[in-house]
Parts: sequence; C-alpha cells; structure tokens
Amino acid sequence: MTQALVEEEQLNPADLRTIWRILTPDERVEAFHLLARDDAEEFFLGLSAADLASLMRALPRNERRSWMRLLAPDDAADLVQEVPDDEREGLLSLLDDPTRKEVTALLAYKQDAAGGLMNPRYARLRPDMTVDEAIGYLRRQARTNLETLSYLYVIDDQQRLLGVVSFRELFASPPERTVREVMRTDLVTVRDDQDQEEVSKVLTENDLVAIPVLDADGHMKGIVTFDDIVRVVEQEATEDIQKLAGLEALDEPYLDIAFSRMFRRRAGWLSALFLGEMLTASAMAYFEDEIAKAVVLALFVPLIISSGGNSGSQASTLVVRAMSLGEVRLADWWRVVRRELASGLALGSVLGVIGFLRIVIWQAVSPLYGEHYLLVAVTVFMSLIGVVTFGTMAGSLLPFVLRRLGFDPASASAPFVATLVDVTGLVIYFTVASVILAGALL
Repeated sequence: MTQALVEEEQLNPADLRTIWRILTPDERVEAFHLLARDDAEEFFLGLSAADLASLMRALPRNERRSWMRLLAPDDAADLVQEVPDDEREGLLSLLDDPTRKEVTALLAYKQDAAGGLMNPRYARLRPDMTVDEAIGYLRRQARTNLETLSYLYVIDDQQRLLGVVSFRELFASPPERTVREVMRTDLVTVRDDQDQEEVSKVLTENDLVAIPVLDADGHMKGIVTFDDIVRVVEQEATEDIQKLAGLEALDEPYLDIAFSRMFRRRAGWLSALFLGEMLTASAMAYFEDEIAKAVVLALFVPLIISSGGNSGSQASTLVVRAMSLGEVRLADWWRVVRRELASGLALGSVLGVIGFLRIVIWQAVSPLYGEHYLLVAVTVFMSLIGVVTFGTMAGSLLPFVLRRLGFDPASASAPFVATLVDVTGLVIYFTVASVILAGALL
C-alpha cells in the first residue's frame, strides 16, 4: 500500500471505505488491522455480504471466530451464501450452537425470498403479561442482539402472531394493563416464501420500519427490517438498469467481476442484437430499387430509424419503471396503449414538423433535394409520425408481453426495442415513400 494508507493515525472507517475498491485482498486485511477495534467493528458491519466474505476468507484463521460472531444471523447467512460450498461448513462452525441453528434455518430459504432476508431475533411478548412485566422482560431480551425494538410482537405458545405493540405505546400504557389490552391486531405481514421485491413494496407502502414474516401455518419466523429492504431496492434497481442497457445482471460490483464473466454476460446480448440489426440490411436490400431511383431517400434513413428507436426506448423505460414501482399492472395494458398511442402521434407530429421545415429551409439555402423536395418533405413528415407512433406502442407493450409470459419486463431493454423499431421503421419509411413519391421520383 502507499505510505498514506499505512499511517495508522490517519486511517479511519470513512477513509477505508473510500479506497476499499482499489485494494487487493491482502491490502484490505492490512488496512483493516490498522483500525481501532470499535472503528473496525463499525466498518465490518457496514460491508456488503460479498465484501464480508472476501475479507473473512483473507483474515487469519485465529481471528475469524470473533468477527463471525459479531454478525446478526441474517447477515451471517448472507455471508455464508457468498463463499464456495466447500467453505461454508467451516464458517458455520465458528458460530455458537444457537446462532448456527438460526443461520442454517435461514440458508434453507431462497436468497431472494422473505425467509432469506429475515432476522429470527425479534422482540417477543406474551399476551397475558402485564405492561410492567413486559418492560422488564424486554430489558433482558435487549441483551441478546435484537434486530430492533421499534415493534414488539405478541405471540402465543404455538409461535403464532397475535398482535403488535410499539415500544412507545408499551411505555405509555398503565403498568397493570396486559399486553393483550394494548396490542394492535390489524397486522401487516409477509409470507416466508414471498419474493423480496414484493416484500419491499409491502414495507414501503405501509411506511413500516420492520415487518413480520410468517410461514404457511401462521407461525412467526422472523422480521425483515427497513435496512434489509434498502439493500434489496438497490440490488433490484441495479439489475433493472443493467437489463435496460441490454446485458445480463452482473450480480457483482463492476471492478470485482471477472473479465471472462463480464464478457459472457455482455457478448450474448450484443450478438443477439447484432443478428437483429442484420434484418435492417435485409430491409434495405428489399427496397434497393426505390433507393436507386431516389437516392435522396437514403439521406434520411438514420433520422427515421433513430427517432423510432428513441421513442420506443423512452416508452419501454417509463413502463418498466412504473411496473417495478407497482404503478402499472398487467390489467392496465389498455390504458397504457391509449396513452402511448396519443403520445406517439403527438411526438411524431412534432418531429415530423421539424423534419419538414429542415428540408424546406435547407432547400431554400442550398438546393439539394431536387424539384420534388416538397414531396420528400411530406414523406419524411408522414414517416416520422408512423415510425414514432409504432416505436412508442412497441416500447410500451413489450414489457406487458414479457411479464405475461413470465419474464422480467426489464428485459425489454432500450437496445432491444431500438433494434426492433429499426427494421419496422425502414419498412414504414419506404412504404410511405412508395405511395407519396409514386409517379414523381419512383
């Protein structure tokens, strides 16, 4: 490492976070050891699961136990899932028996399900406790690394959730009242097999700090907290953005992913898009006679197809984002079609007018388009309306089709939509030209 990094007095968690990505595994361990214990714990608990796994594997074996036991069960489970299968048992053996059982239970769930996100340690109360007894019981529970004390969950002998009471409500209640009398029973819960994206929507829509997770029989298994959802939202947004750019989700930080994996995830989509664009050449060949008779038409091909691709990309991005936020459902497809039809006609008309004026004004300055320039301008005007309208319709409908077929709507990437509209845009353009320019240039 550089001299600046090895100055012990100058290194703090904020500095280490700044340079963490550029350090090698050995340098990370060296820098981590320079932190004071309290600072090191703060830094350690703030790392992502992938970085935790990388650091844990690089630490000396005699140090791993204390750091592994610092993690909450859900964080420990995330870490274990990041290492190769043959190393998982070694990490699990570093945990105490109760925590190991909790982590092993969490590992049975899918990583992107509520059960894989939840923490099994939550504040629990019995319904027949008095408020005074509950407060004393909570003091003892608080020593066991509870995820949060914002909500206190009331469960029966069968571990079924009966109600919930906030920490403030409990402390404001008369000490002789029972927990059953002060708890609320209008519960918002999620299933342990529910997808993490659905969980995030439920949590945010109800403005909760934490949400209980139940199994199919109503037994409470744990809680998912807001900080867990923040990571989920960031992960889902990153995947959607990467898919919209026309590549597979990387699942790893850009600088950490191996070049070979990056190549494979990008090459597949690029190859598919390239094959799609080859249809553009086929379309051009089909209208070869029209182009030979009116070479001026070729001048506007890039203008036409780029306008259609841009409008389609806009529409698909808007619809995919609306779907991810829950603003648009499958049942809303007809409303979206009507809106995008109107938008396509309006936007196409605006671009058409600009294209028409460009040809007319340019012809007055420098005669380039020949004696039939007005017919060419009308062709461009009408083609832009048709291509932009088709682009918005295709871009808005494709996410609905993909979701209906069970695929991720984000796969309706901007490059994919642009490729689709490029081919159809050429067909629309030359078809309009063959009608308007018949008997003149064609």
